[in-house]
Amino acid sequence: MPSTSTLTGTVLRPGDPGYDVERRGFQAAHAHRPDLVVAARSAADVRAAVRHAAGHDLPLAVQSSGHGLAAPLDGGLLISTRHMRKVTVDPAARRAHAEAGATWGDVVAAAAPHGLAPLSGSSPGVGVVGYLLGGGFGLLGRTFGFAADRVRRVEGVTAAGDPVHLDGLPARGDGTVVTAVETELVELAGIWGGSLALEVTPAVLDGWAAWSADLPEEVTTGISLVPFADDPALPPPLRGRHVAMIAVASTVDAEDLARPLRDLGPVLHESLGRLPAVRSHTIHHDPTEPEPYVGDAHLLRSLDRQGLRSIPELTGPTAAVPSVVEVRRLGGAYSRGRTVPATFREAGYLLRAITVLDGPAEAAARALHRDLFRPFGSDVLGRAWTFAYGLARPN
Repeated sequence: MPSTSTLTGTVLRPGDPGYDVERRGFQAAHAHRPDLVVAARSAADVRAAVRHAAGHDLPLAVQSSGHGLAAPLDGGLLISTRHMRKVTVDPAARRAHAEAGATWGDVVAAAAPHGLAPLSGSSPGVGVVGYLLGGGFGLLGRTFGFAADRVRRVEGVTAAGDPVHLDGLPARGDGTVVTAVETELVELAGIWGGSLALEVTPAVLDGWAAWSADLPEEVTTGISLVPFADDPALPPPLRGRHVAMIAVASTVDAEDLARPLRDLGPVLHESLGRLPAVRSHTIHHDPTEPEPYVGDAHLLRSLDRQGLRSIPELTGPTAAVPSVVEVRRLGGAYSRGRTVPATFREAGYLLRAITVLDGPAEAAARALHRDLFRPFGSDVLGRAWTFAYGLARPN
């Protein structure tokens, strides 16, 4: 083991108190297994860690919230940025400066008192940096586009351990470790939105697809097919059912526009209406606690109706591998993204699947996901997280 005398910040080895806390993230099915963890509290700690890894030829990974874990580190050095969560807001410039461990919940809370909001996603617990480096499919993406396009300044560390300041996201694959970002905010005190729950039927699937196909850019929507177990602890309207949760987020009052959704079938639950920006995360009901899961997501040029209809049989409550499947409508301002690759701008939909591994094996879940995307054929443009910026993408 190389000497760690050049490192700053808290340095942890396997077996040390706090080692497991730092190496684990939201994805509980897998975790990094590094020889060293640097629990960074400043950019100086990150620089020292990168230099140490470079000087000793150690594999290196960076983790903030741990939502996007793709390839667990086995050995080497892990930089944990979860303690670097300072967020400052310049209301006059409408910008937020967030350290590498900040979550979108941190930024939303800091911006809201000024009547401003970031282009965050559906979950407040997701890390700011990893989300931006992946493009950023936002809660209001059809209105404002990719969150990556709003990045104005990046502070980071080069692969050699030198500080660097950039006027945008780092070039893909250059090894920059991001320590802070400055991103634009939008004027947004509140939104109109929420969710509508109906039982999954062909009429509901076809109805949402038709309704979402020609929406104004002010409205962003998605439909999640959620298999609920026959569990007495669950609300009776949902228990044992395959439920379609239709999410709507709009910068204008969309009451009249959303009315046809209620005619698609019996409404099991509804929460549509005005929401303050700080409550926008309630629209999608994303889980807040770590859980073991496997997921996949693909961009689609268009939405094949037969492909959409094939999903319930594969993923419902009685399926061999029950899974949550979400389809989000893209288009609108997404098509005008300047930072993201062309395939992201061309996509009309995002299709993703999440399988919680409390019963089915991971291999079975991955096989299911392959079967799930296959009916969409040539409409599949590629995986949604292939847009990433090198080693430095914290997960």
